[in-house]
Amino acid sequence: MRGGLTQLQVVYALLLRETKTRFGVNRLGYLWALIEPAIMVCMFAAFYSSYGHVAQGGANVVAFISAGILPYSLFRDTASKCMSGISGNLGLLFYPQVRPLDLVIARAMLEFVTTVVVMTLVLGGVMLWTGNTNIVSILESLFGLSLAAGLGASFGLLCCGLSVYSSNIEVTVPTLLRPMMWFSAVFHAVDTLPTAYRKIILYNPLVHAIEMVRNGWFPGYNARGIDPWYPLFWILVMLFLGLTLERAARRRLELG
Repeated sequence: MRGGLTQLQVVYALLLRETKTRFGVNRLGYLWALIEPAIMVCMFAAFYSSYGHVAQGGANVVAFISAGILPYSLFRDTASKCMSGISGNLGLLFYPQVRPLDLVIARAMLEFVTTVVVMTLVLGGVMLWTGNTNIVSILESLFGLSLAAGLGASFGLLCCGLSVYSSNIEVTVPTLLRPMMWFSAVFHAVDTLPTAYRKIILYNPLVHAIEMVRNGWFPGYNARGIDPWYPLFWILVMLFLGLTLERAARRRLELG
């Protein structure tokens, strides 16, 4: 019991440290963390609208794009931050209370909280602008976000363990993640895709998380073929492999 409380205190301290490191000590850092994704959403929404595309179920284009880009960014950023957890904090690992897993948890929590705040502001702003305040299930949307964060954290933990054995992991994996945006149903509803392509894209567990966010937020949205157990299965598999590697990496670092 006392050991668990100590680790919670360690994670909390690491979370505060990560927050100050990422956003700085002034408010401009926090403000930029909110503005940057909003600008990206508006740019893609403008591009999306310029070609005459209409979101499924008559959803607002900005809100629809936000519900795709933000969960994807949560997955990508969580994975990228978590995989560099060890290399970016080697000095902290000299303290016996700090474990590599604690670094990954702190970074994953920061990414999740930041995305929830950004998404609340963006989608809440759209709701106030359009006057449409109907939400199907905010719990389903939060669960979809949690799945995206879980996929990112578990994949990041796996890569974090591998990075102890090969420094190339931190260079190659983020590069490979960038084109994944175009295969994650970020800009289109899965239901509007051709049947053959729909079957292929549903093998991507992140698609299920993104579609759950939209299905819970937009009335009239039809997310067919979505199974929350599928991304959960991938999270558990990657967590098992990641925790195994984390334990081996911890021994390697102690010996080193």
